[in-house]
Amino acid sequence: MGCFAAILALISPRLALFAILIFSDWIGRAFDGWVLPVLGFFLLPWTTLAYTVMWVSGGRGVDGLEWALVVLAFLFDVGSWREGDRGRRAR
Repeated sequence: MGCFAAILALISPRLALFAILIFSDWIGRAFDGWVLPVLGFFLLPWTTLAYTVMWVSGGRGVDGLEWALVVLAFLFDVGSWREGDRGRRAR
């Protein structure tokens, strides 16, 4: 499942999250409810994907350097918002 999710993440983080939701229980293990994964799917897909993968890979949650990867994914999400906003203003 991990390699499949990684390949899908290169195409689209939302597609990878959808595949993880359908084919595994990773999202259920990483999050207690359904609200945060749904919000993450629409607002912060890279962050949600990174948090889910880091939670499952660590086994006990997200610790240490794993947080650095989650923060990096958050920066990717924020960067995509800024670039989208810049593209809309240029028209």
